[in-house]
Amino acid sequence: MATMAPFDINDLKRRMQGSTQSLKHELGGLRTGRAAASMLEPVQVEAYGSHMPLNQVATVSVPEPRLLSVQVWDKSMVKAVEKAIVDSNLGLSPATEGQILRLRIPELNTERRKELVKVAHKYAEAAKVAVRHVRRDGLDIIKKLEKAHEISEDDQKRHDTEVQKVTDSIIAEIDQLLAAKEKEIMTV
Repeated sequence: MATMAPFDINDLKRRMQGSTQSLKHELGGLRTGRAAASMLEPVQVEAYGSHMPLNQVATVSVPEPRLLSVQVWDKSMVKAVEKAIVDSNLGLSPATEGQILRLRIPELNTERRKELVKVAHKYAEAAKVAVRHVRRDGLDIIKKLEKAHEISEDDQKRHDTEVQKVTDSIIAEIDQLLAAKEKEIMTV
């Protein structure tokens, strides 16, 4: 009988931290009233038969504190980029001049701030779900190892506890990231 893959808590931790990295990236894209090129990073453009990040079809710059400029490289992609920005739910409406899209960043009103907080919560929940999937994978490996008599029942319990501790700490980190972003969004 072949031995199963060993249980590696560091691999699980690394995979869970991947979801916090992803969350940091997504939260960075949520705006707080100032223009930042990173705001458009989550935008996916329907280009050449697939979905591509905006930065693979255009250059984003910040000419003024409340203005983003998107220089589309391929003239045939302007409409697709415009549509992607409007559909991105960032509350931005592009003014198009040839291959350049100008995006005025409006002042955030209370209603818009609350919407952004909801989006932040959605991102955080997705990150937590990803962490829980990794936890489930880890617990499944441990269970299989125990069933195959490659680890003892005591080891299984110890590993289960270890996985839960890592999960709890990563979830706590996600909650901290969310709380910080929520405070940043709601600060006028």
